[in-house]
Amino acid sequence: MTANEVTVITAASAAPVQPPSATLIFNPGAGGSGHSSPEGLTEALHGIGYRPVYRATDSEDALQGALAGATGTVFVAGGDGTIRAAALRLAGRPNVTLGVIPMGTANNIARTLGVCGEPQDVIAAYADARAVPFDVGRVRAPWGEDTFLEALGCGAFADVLADYDPESGKSPLRAVGAIGSALSGLNPLPLTLSLDGAAQPELAHLLLEVMNTPATGPRLPLCSGADPCDGWLDVVSVNAEERDGLLAYAAALARDGFGELPSVQRARARSIDIPYLGQAFHVDGEVRPARPDLTGTVHVEIEAAALRVLRPNGRD
Repeated sequence: MTANEVTVITAASAAPVQPPSATLIFNPGAGGSGHSSPEGLTEALHGIGYRPVYRATDSEDALQGALAGATGTVFVAGGDGTIRAAALRLAGRPNVTLGVIPMGTANNIARTLGVCGEPQDVIAAYADARAVPFDVGRVRAPWGEDTFLEALGCGAFADVLADYDPESGKSPLRAVGAIGSALSGLNPLPLTLSLDGAAQPELAHLLLEVMNTPATGPRLPLCSGADPCDGWLDVVSVNAEERDGLLAYAAALARDGFGELPSVQRARARSIDIPYLGQAFHVDGEVRPARPDLTGTVHVEIEAAALRVLRPNGRD
């Protein structure tokens, strides 16, 4: 048998390369779902080399079942709520990568990853993408355990979110006005934080946010530069003793310059302890209502690289 014959036999017997597997989760109730369909997204994923399987999910139980045995890449088409629900079920699974296809209104997670545009364009950009780590925040509190992708906090934004009318739509402009108004008239919370085990001076907080992404809620840019891929949480607070005016807060939020205000302080930590006085908190877009009957500590810590997510190249 000649060397050439060996080459021919080896080439002929080589197994064909299979396209990578993928699961598509589609939320028909998301803001942009009327412009896309599961069939169209599945075809687009085929076009960039995936072998996708569409899983219909019309409830939390259905989502749990659809993701239970998923491997490879899970593409989630929906808003921040749908992406959060899927991501929390995928956290800690090193054999799964999350691909975000934004179809909501705020799309904070997608924007943080540089993922934007129509769903078909987003999928096309994933043809040239890499997997990057994505941190999550873990919470132990008097009300129970929680996890966040974007932010957790108390004070002005948590109070506004508790009163925010979801039937009026997720308007960033309306949210800017609401939080600016709340910051100008809110009674502060006297809190002594602990950052990585070091007690901080007591401060009267109008707003306290532990941020993993630059924006949260209806696209409120409270912490420009926050990076969910760096293993740190950013602590943003507004000092009541240096309170700025309503117009200053609203203008700063509108131009993404919130951290430039004299009353805004920022620190970084991997572990944060917040005294719980029964105040309302938000965890991403969900509210944990005020519980005056409870006291204790809200303990927050980073779980670095809990997720793997796709990020198109050139969109850091």
